[in-house]
Amino acid sequence: MIGLGSTLVSLACFLVPGVLETDILVAVIPLFLVLIVVQILVGTSQSILLVLAGLIAGCAILAVVQVPVAEETSAAIRGAMAPLAAAGLSSFAMVLVMERARAVVLGLGFAASLTLMLLAAPNPDAAARAAIVVTFGWGIVTVFAYWLGASVPRAARRISSIGRAHRAERRASETEAQRRQGARLLHDTVLATLTLLAHSGVGVSAESMRQQAADDARLLRQLRLGVAGPQATPIVYTSEPVSETPLGTTLESVKQRFGRMGLEVAWHGTGHVLLPSEVLDAFLLALSECLENVRRHSGVSNAHVTITEDETTVRAMVTDQGVGFVLDEVGESSLGFKESIVGRLKEVGGNARLFSAPGAGTTVVLEVPRT
Repeated sequence: MIGLGSTLVSLACFLVPGVLETDILVAVIPLFLVLIVVQILVGTSQSILLVLAGLIAGCAILAVVQVPVAEETSAAIRGAMAPLAAAGLSSFAMVLVMERARAVVLGLGFAASLTLMLLAAPNPDAAARAAIVVTFGWGIVTVFAYWLGASVPRAARRISSIGRAHRAERRASETEAQRRQGARLLHDTVLATLTLLAHSGVGVSAESMRQQAADDARLLRQLRLGVAGPQATPIVYTSEPVSETPLGTTLESVKQRFGRMGLEVAWHGTGHVLLPSEVLDAFLLALSECLENVRRHSGVSNAHVTITEDETTVRAMVTDQGVGFVLDEVGESSLGFKESIVGRLKEVGGNARLFSAPGAGTTVVLEVPRT
């Protein structure tokens, strides 16, 4: 931009009628075109050959406009030469300051520009003014170019450092999410089965216990091998993201599991709705955890599940007539509700609400978005 702007200013000055003879103007216009093209190309190429071509073209312009040499160069010509010598050619310093070999070309370009401007000066005062203008132009552009050349690598290093920090934070977040998901799964499956075994499997048939233990063993193998299906880790669900599954069919596994575990569940409301796969996984796992809590803590052997839907939301209301509890007793460290239900639904844009009182049973309302 510096080079093009100054070059065009100089060309415009030379095109003013009466500044140059016609034959000289015809000779310098092609040189200006070469210089302009080079300045545009250097902006992306930075080739030293292009830089040399641009400097030669610019110096040729400064020499040609002084023809014939024997005659004094007019003030108008000197004024038109100044933008080209001080800024048009000095702009090449932008790509010449960071290497020693290029610095030599920079010095030669400055010397040639200064010499040609001094040759056009008719007296010492004019020569001094020309020297100040050219030196200031080359100096300011060179300093700016050096500052820019030194700043860009530092900025690039800082950007790279920020990128590494971001990637590390993202990996830490992913690791934490996987840890929390693994903790939820172990809590909802293996630990629930072990708790049941610790209580001698009261109310559950031996066959149901064996089947549940086999399911848990399969889950542990999948986690150990890093292979997870839709029930193992919804975060990395492998089906198509836009796929949808009928909720009415996938509820069967939940019904069968708790039927085997001795909890009689009455199902009401909508029997067939569609949800995206990752939302469906979270919804069903949260619903299963609600029923597991009923089985383990309510003191009753039956529960009601009512599923409803509207244009934006699918809801499940899990109700029991058990012993209930004080809501404040659900501590922050309660993994069953805080993580397996609330945390799981929040990850897919849903939420959970809990209603209970001692002796009045418990109701949990689960909500997830349809899309």
